[in-house]
Amino acid sequence: MAALVIRGVRKAFGEQPILHGIDLDIADGEFVVFVGPSGCGKSTLLRTICGLEEPDAGTIAIGGRDMTNVAPAQRGIAMVFQSYALYPHMTVYENMAFGLKLAGTPAAQIREKVMAAAASLRIEPLLQRKPKELSGGQRQRVAIGRAIVRHPEVFLFDEPLSNLDAALRVQMRIELKNLHRTLKSTMIYVTHDQVEAMTLADRIVVLRGGKVEQVGAPLELYNLPGNLFVAGFMGSPAMNFIDGTVRAGRIEAAGTLLAATDAHGLPEGGKVTLGLRAEHVQLARQDSGAADGIAAKVQATELLGDFSYVYLQPESGGAQIVARADADAQWQPGDPARITADPARWHLFDAAGLAHRPSR
Repeated sequence: MAALVIRGVRKAFGEQPILHGIDLDIADGEFVVFVGPSGCGKSTLLRTICGLEEPDAGTIAIGGRDMTNVAPAQRGIAMVFQSYALYPHMTVYENMAFGLKLAGTPAAQIREKVMAAAASLRIEPLLQRKPKELSGGQRQRVAIGRAIVRHPEVFLFDEPLSNLDAALRVQMRIELKNLHRTLKSTMIYVTHDQVEAMTLADRIVVLRGGKVEQVGAPLELYNLPGNLFVAGFMGSPAMNFIDGTVRAGRIEAAGTLLAATDAHGLPEGGKVTLGLRAEHVQLARQDSGAADGIAAKVQATELLGDFSYVYLQPESGGAQIVARADADAQWQPGDPARITADPARWHLFDAAGLAHRPSR
């Protein structure tokens, strides 16, 4: 069993606090992704789990054993770094075998484990090459293979795909997901890329300022964000936000009263924020006879194959709104439009930025 239990972990560098009492439970065999903006503490948390950083407070248990003060080599963990960290003077085979050799593993077992890992990663033809003869994707496979041969209880990945080009990142994400299904090991993965988090994770941990903002399955965070930060961070393009005010149990926003949004339980006259995903924005032309919704003008369009993103400016002012539309809709800059949405698609956040889930 390789479940992780993290309780009250704090870490500061000098006078600068980085982690503010992290509490997390990660199940055996789970693929968990830490995501958040630069400086949110995700890599520091990963290094603390690994033992490369010592927490100032709190405990870390792996497989039911307290590992807080245990040396990294004794934690049953393998870490894959962004920089690959391969020995340039060694062949691929030697890089993958090095840790086992240091541990005194018999040569026959080393060969068996290296060949099995190389086969699973399809790098058998590369075993006699040096790192300088490999592409970025091949080097990353070698770094992952070096971790696999140790049969760790937990794999830790620190932004391992950030040095690869876009097409190769997509390919490697698929391979990592397949690897997880094969090995059934606990994996913890750090990235700043929320698309990467959505495609890889069983559960996502969203961090900001050294605190956990929300934990949940990818679609849970996308469809039911707990606060404004999570709503704006998860999803591409980011969720549209519109400032509003509570009026008689409804929301007045962008110069109109939106009857679709129920503000039951929020104070009259209180400031709120409405959220709406681009794919849930419904656009109608001003000459269609539609009278409800938010009046806006098209600022620009971005054609992306079979669909377009349409960028609109509400006539009452405020933040720009992005809508996803069919490619053949032929919206042009300057076109007047009305923005509406299915009532169930609106997200409502109170003055503190917390999600408000009114009855529909």
